[in-house]
Amino acid sequence: MKIGSLDLGEHPLLLAPMESVTDPSFRSLCKDMGADMMFTEFVSARALVRSVNRTVRKLEITENERPVGIQLYGGDVDLMKEAAILAEEANPEVIDLNFGCPVKKIATKGSGSGLLRDIPTLLEITKTVVEAVKVPVTVKTRLGWDENSLVIETLAEQLQDLGIAALSIHGRTREQMYSGKADWTLIGKVKNNPRMNIPIIGNGDITGPEKARMLIDRYGVDALMVGRPSIGRPWIFKEIKHYMKTGELLPPMTIRQEVEILKDLVGRSVNYIDEKAGILHARRHLAKVFTELPDIRELRIKLLTEKSIQGVLDTLDLIADRYSS
Repeated sequence: MKIGSLDLGEHPLLLAPMESVTDPSFRSLCKDMGADMMFTEFVSARALVRSVNRTVRKLEITENERPVGIQLYGGDVDLMKEAAILAEEANPEVIDLNFGCPVKKIATKGSGSGLLRDIPTLLEITKTVVEAVKVPVTVKTRLGWDENSLVIETLAEQLQDLGIAALSIHGRTREQMYSGKADWTLIGKVKNNPRMNIPIIGNGDITGPEKARMLIDRYGVDALMVGRPSIGRPWIFKEIKHYMKTGELLPPMTIRQEVEILKDLVGRSVNYIDEKAGILHARRHLAKVFTELPDIRELRIKLLTEKSIQGVLDTLDLIADRYSS
C-alpha cells in the first residue's frame, strides 16, 4: 500500500492517533512491536498557530518511529491551513486531518466529527490544506454523525476528488462514540466502490490477529488502523503481524513477558517527559492490564498509585514473581 510515494507494504498496520496516548514514547514502542506507521496525538490548529508549548511539542518526531503522520484538528479553514504549513516544517511523512474525534468539547465546537454536520466546511478545509502543503494529506473520519446521516460513501468520493492520499474510516458514527460494535459494512462499500483508487484504511474493534485477518478478507481494506486495543497491549501489532504472515497464532504472552514490555513502556514515558508526568502518562496503559488475575486487586492499586519509577518497576516485578509459573 502506498500513501503518495510512501510504500508501507501489503496490508500494513497503523497506530491510530489517540490523545494522551500516542506520544513519541508509545509510538516508538509500537514501532518496535511491528506497527508500520504512527500518528501523533491530536494537534489543535488554533493552539499550534498560537505557539502553545504543549501543542508545539506534539510535533516532535524521533527518527526511530518513522513513518509518522501529524494529525490536525480544527474547524476554521484559515487556521487549519496555517497549522498544516507549520506542521509540515516538522517533516512528517503525512499530514492527517481529524474529522472523526467524537469528544464533546471538540465535536460540538465544529471540529473533529462535528464537521460531519458541516460537509461544505469539511471539504473546504481539505481542499485548502491539500493545496497548501507538499506532503501527502490523509483524512480520518467516521461513518457519519448518526445513523440518519451515514455520509461516508459520498464523502469518500468527494475527499478523493480533492486530492487526499488515503482515507481512514472508523466504523462508528459520532453518536455511538466508542459504544456498541464497529460496523464495517460501509467501510467495505467504500473500498469496493470502483471510483475509489486511494487506499482505504479500516479502523474499529481490531481486537486480535484472527479478527484482523477476517476484516481484511471480508472487506478488502488496504490497511488496518489499531487504536484502543493497543492501550496496555502494544504487542498486539506483533501478534497480528505474525498471524498475517504465517497463519498461526503466537503462543500467549507470559506474565513476565508482559511485565518486561510494560517496564520498557514506563521507562520510555519517563525518559521522554519526566518522572511525575511520565508515570501519569503510563498509568492509562497499566490500568488496562492484569485485570483477570486472581487476587490482584491490592497489587493493581499499588501499581496505579506508585509515584516513583522505581516503585512502579518494583511492583511490576512483584506481579511477575507472583503470577509466573
